[in-house]
Amino acid sequence: MLESLRLQQRSHYVVLNGGDQPNVVPSEAAVWYYFRELDYPHIKELYALGNKLAEAATMMTDTTVTQRIVGSAWPCHFNQVVAEAQQKNIEALGMPEWSEADQTLAKALQKEIGAKVEGMKMKVKPLEPPKESTGGGSDDIGDISWNVPTVYLRFPANIPNLPGHSWPNAVAMATPIAHKGSTAGAKAQAMTALDFLLNPELVKRAWDYFNNVQTKEIKYTPLINPADRPAIELNKDKMERFVPELKKFYYDSTKYKTYLEQLGIQYPTVKK
Repeated sequence: MLESLRLQQRSHYVVLNGGDQPNVVPSEAAVWYYFRELDYPHIKELYALGNKLAEAATMMTDTTVTQRIVGSAWPCHFNQVVAEAQQKNIEALGMPEWSEADQTLAKALQKEIGAKVEGMKMKVKPLEPPKESTGGGSDDIGDISWNVPTVYLRFPANIPNLPGHSWPNAVAMATPIAHKGSTAGAKAQAMTALDFLLNPELVKRAWDYFNNVQTKEIKYTPLINPADRPAIELNKDKMERFVPELKKFYYDSTKYKTYLEQLGIQYPTVKK
């Protein structure tokens, strides 16, 4: 019972196949578990626990079980040397020049959802040590960061103070805000890449930090096995259903100067 409770506290799951008849024990069923932890040893521990509970269930029900890893994401572990080099370029570029329309949309949306109303940021945020993590990531950039010196770049292509994974986060995507922020991010990346291409000593320092600090105690071990094939079939039905609908909204640069013009949206559109 305690092991089952621990698994529930650190995992999410989706029932992919619960059977085909409501009054009959199904001949087969499928569930997709997502194990989330702060470091790889604990991820492996949860993974082993999940398999252990599945095996125990088969012994109780005289059934069989198979398992397959469909994805893996090590916690992110970024390189200080690369981050400091990138930060200098971000500060040299500065923030994009936000227009009055950009600020009007940003403040209106922040007000609409009850967030702090401050509009678009005007100053570059300083580089700070990472705060203590409270949850594992879900992006394979973490795996990359344990194999080569890596950093994560957050560029100002969205309105601040919005909740993640929700409709407000999609509002700015077709606006000048996204274009200006993405362009600034691309410039910072290009400048940082040039720094490392033209300065071998900087590359040496980044690898020294990677080998002697980042990976000194823990070495990368992939969770995915050679037998675990990519799960490209999982979204097949959704793709076949929605891609034709999405094509109706593809941007046609031969007819319109901006995507907003194609959509017939006046910028900025806010409540009066």
